[in-house]
Amino acid sequence: MKRHLNTLFVTTQGAYLAKEGESVIVRVEKQTRLRVPVHTLGGIVCFGNVGCSPFLMGFCAERDVSISFLSEYGRFLARVQGPVSGNVLLRREQYRRADDMTFSAQMARSVLTGKLANCRTVLQRALRDHSDKLDADKVSQVSKQISYSLKRLQEDVPLDSMRGIEGDAAHVYFKVFDHLITSQKKDFFFQDRNRRPPLDNVNCLLSFLYTLVMHDVRSALESVGLDPAVGFLHRDRPGRPGLALDLMEEFRPFIADRLTLSLINLSQVQKKGFKKSESGAVLMDDETRKTVLVAYQRRKQDEIMHPFIEEKVTIGLLFHMQALLMARYLRGDLDGYPPFIWK
Repeated sequence: MKRHLNTLFVTTQGAYLAKEGESVIVRVEKQTRLRVPVHTLGGIVCFGNVGCSPFLMGFCAERDVSISFLSEYGRFLARVQGPVSGNVLLRREQYRRADDMTFSAQMARSVLTGKLANCRTVLQRALRDHSDKLDADKVSQVSKQISYSLKRLQEDVPLDSMRGIEGDAAHVYFKVFDHLITSQKKDFFFQDRNRRPPLDNVNCLLSFLYTLVMHDVRSALESVGLDPAVGFLHRDRPGRPGLALDLMEEFRPFIADRLTLSLINLSQVQKKGFKKSESGAVLMDDETRKTVLVAYQRRKQDEIMHPFIEEKVTIGLLFHMQALLMARYLRGDLDGYPPFIWK
């Protein structure tokens, strides 16, 4: 069983990462501030003006530790990794299957079933825990609409129709997302999903957490030998990690959306941690970003019963487990791809 490894997030501007023996060290103003053994790391994510020695890059590539570079506010810039692991036959099978529109529709149906089922569970959990603080009738109605969308997904419909079903379900889901925010309502309100750039505090949190999930999903796919660029639901586009976006759909509501709500409702983030730039984009300050990163890491340490393998695993391992199940399906070891469905 793969061990759950930590991700090192470096947010201090001007920091420099280097190799020292078998460890990664972080220097700030020529002073060593942190030393981490490389065998404890699954990845490194650098935000903003953070440097990295070429020797460390090579060392991490050899040890299968990816290094991602993001802007200070979470926009993906670049990624350093070693040779792609896994069997070339698996990747060739992935490419063949991605050219088969019937198979692509089957895979899309699976990941979208996971996404919509998990969106519905987010709403149902909110009704169970906070029915006195939200418009229960509206939330319940949307939950039923998503159930109807799930039934439509199981019909023999083409890929484009599936995208339409998912789009309609996502629209009604986010239409009541503001109802799930039960505290700090004046400072954290949600009208609609916007990105590039996010225009309010809630969208800022969602976009940042989606970036973190994307990093972990992409790493998981690479670790089992799949090509994160070639997807089934998300078709080929230069520079777009289609398969990572596919697999990420299952985890958006369960991890990113729920953590966003928890951070707001428990007052772990506050209005003062966000600022609006001249362009209208809302950005987090350093302290808030660190709070979100710590909360994300802690969330990944929580355990959950995996619905398919029926074993307890940490949430941080779910990405790897689903990537492994997808690889097994493509190899022909499974009759279908079982999406992660939160219960």
